[in-house]
Amino acid sequence: MRIAYVTETWPPEVNGVALTAARAVRHLRERGHEVDLIRPRQPHEETGALAADEWLTAGVPLPMYADLRFGLARERPLARRFAERGIELVHVATPGPLAWQAVRAAHALGLPSTSDFRTNFHTYCRYYHLGLVAPLALRALRRFHNQTDRTFVPTRALKRDLEAEGFRRLAVVGRGVDTTRFDPAWRSIALRRDWGVADDAVLVLYVGRIAAEKNVGLALRAFEGVRAEAPGTRMVVVGDGPLRGELAAAHPDVRFVGARHGERLAACYASADCFVFPSLTDTFGNVTLEALASGLPVVAFDTAAAAEHVQDGRSGRLAPPGDEAAFAAALGAVVGDPPGLRRMRPEAVAAARRADWDGVLARFENHLQDTIDAHETALAPAAVVA
Repeated sequence: MRIAYVTETWPPEVNGVALTAARAVRHLRERGHEVDLIRPRQPHEETGALAADEWLTAGVPLPMYADLRFGLARERPLARRFAERGIELVHVATPGPLAWQAVRAAHALGLPSTSDFRTNFHTYCRYYHLGLVAPLALRALRRFHNQTDRTFVPTRALKRDLEAEGFRRLAVVGRGVDTTRFDPAWRSIALRRDWGVADDAVLVLYVGRIAAEKNVGLALRAFEGVRAEAPGTRMVVVGDGPLRGELAAAHPDVRFVGARHGERLAACYASADCFVFPSLTDTFGNVTLEALASGLPVVAFDTAAAAEHVQDGRSGRLAPPGDEAAFAAALGAVVGDPPGLRRMRPEAVAAARRADWDGVLARFENHLQDTIDAHETALAPAAVVA
């Protein structure tokens, strides 16, 4: 296959979309497919061609996320590049301006296109006092994705929700986790002591962006409630974002350590005892699988990755979506039962190991090929019957 892969986020940007996109492109290239990567120029790069199979466009900072960028390109230059490189399919990983123009260029050339639904932008609105904008955002997302031949989603629940909102041609591909990078073997007593955590204390961990839509404040409030009953309990927050300073000041007993990557991030996971994921906006939440793979029972709402991979009472605790009291009670139940928490650790690892990246990427690859095949079949002239 000759594929144009269009994304508006890419490493070294650190987020689930960038990392998953990079993994997908690497897989396709290793399988022998020609992938033309099209993305915005990052601040340290020059506009224009970086390599024969990579094209950088202009970009502008994303509102509320200055470290991320919208890509900017016109339909005609994109169509010209697709034609010159003999592209057979255009895949768009993000729904920004660059992706819209890429899909328009694909249509102009009569090429099939596919898309990823990765972010519930319409649900972000209520966290930024933009509730009136939410229906418009949902309408724009539906219009964009319904222009493509197939839209990939990470969970069955999200597929049902989007179908109810009028999204069409959805396919579940799932997500995976690197169980060699994230493993209980990275546990470090030295790191726990550096954080001021006693060897026998329960350490609660949050990893992710510290922003309104991530609902981090709920996790911190739940921890404070648990700590009132179990004073030895500690909490560490790994990540950065616009609310870090405010939340750190409001919760001085919580250790905010900033962003961590690679082996340092793996050690953070493995050195904790349970993981909290309070988000109601994530379509998946890769950190959930990373925590499970590291041997951490997960406390989360019964949605996104947790709904797919966490068994309530076996590898974590789940609360009904939006029920904050139940979320706090779930954390209290885990922290208040250290023997039960320890029994959950192997169940958490087993759950993560069932999320195999090879299978996920193979499904994605097969869907791309099926889309091309279906398009070519539709274009083929009908057989003439004598």
